[in-house]
Amino acid sequence: MVDWGNPKLWRADAFLGAHEWLTRRAAIMPTSRRANRFGTYGEGTIICFPPTALYGEHAIHIGRDTMIGPHVSITAGMTPGQELINDRMVVIGDRCLIGRHSSIAAHFEIVIDDDVFFGPNVYVTDQNHATTDRDVPIGRQSLPEKPVFIGAGSWLGANVVVTPGVNIGAHVAVGAGSVVTHDLPDHCVAVGAPARVVKQN
Repeated sequence: MVDWGNPKLWRADAFLGAHEWLTRRAAIMPTSRRANRFGTYGEGTIICFPPTALYGEHAIHIGRDTMIGPHVSITAGMTPGQELINDRMVVIGDRCLIGRHSSIAAHFEIVIDDDVFFGPNVYVTDQNHATTDRDVPIGRQSLPEKPVFIGAGSWLGANVVVTPGVNIGAHVAVGAGSVVTHDLPDHCVAVGAPARVVKQN
């Protein structure tokens, strides 16, 4: 039985209540001033607090009724304040769900169509590093950016990685922990590293 007369329990409960209040108040809603920084920020959309990294917002477009979980990173460009190559580098459609701790890192173009769901810790990028010059650290070498597209109604399980140049079709299920290195057709199930089609609906 809980002893609610214990001051430690009252303090813990008060702290939790304050944290929940702050989390709700600090979320980015369509009426928030921060929402005005985005290229598009649809009605009913929320970015939960706290985001891990969020910059290049004018090149980020988010549709209606989309929920982006806490500790998510969505970035357009390599650093805050960078001059960007275009004004539509990240496009997230209507009614999407981006799971907590996920990262979307765009240097050129990433498009996520309507009704796409991410589990936690999904990573999507359109840029990767090169290994050709042995005298230059790999982190300072880069390959040309390649656009990424994720089709409507698809679901990416926890810890999925989507690499540059990939086109994932509509209504595709990608199993947890998979690494998508090549295109996936519509209406399939893919698993593994690299991800392979194991079922075609």
